[in-house]
Amino acid sequence: MKIGVISDTHGLLRPEAVAALEGCERIVHAGDIGSAQILDQLRAIAPLYVVRGNNDLEAPWAHQIPDLLYFEVNGWKTLLLHDIADVPVELDADVRMVITGHSHKPLIEWRGERLYLNPGSAGRRRFKLPVTLALAEVLATSIEPHLVSLVE
Repeated sequence: MKIGVISDTHGLLRPEAVAALEGCERIVHAGDIGSAQILDQLRAIAPLYVVRGNNDLEAPWAHQIPDLLYFEVNGWKTLLLHDIADVPVELDADVRMVITGHSHKPLIEWRGERLYLNPGSAGRRRFKLPVTLALAEVLATSIEPHLVSLVE
């Protein structure tokens, strides 16, 4: 199963991001969305898992969006939240993937049998950080994530 992971769009869904997400079977947005229209655009590509970020908290359109979400991707129990600092200290042993955003810094890191994935920021460039999202092939026995650069 191919999934697309995006975060920190801050109201900007780049055409390059839409093109990179085409063909995904699921899309995950890790918060700081910026507008309901971005969610509509992503849902037009594939079913969407989404949490709100700190910049979405006051937006009326985001009130029904959770701050934390558990779901499964091809048998891999996944925890989705915006800020890695809010990951519970004691995670259930069956959580195999933790997806966060917030820092705008992409991260693909295995800690034992658990994948920590931050796709970076897909919105406006912040400082000199890259503008990226992540794609992952999620099989029953493995996950193969990689980053996609959206701008040079």
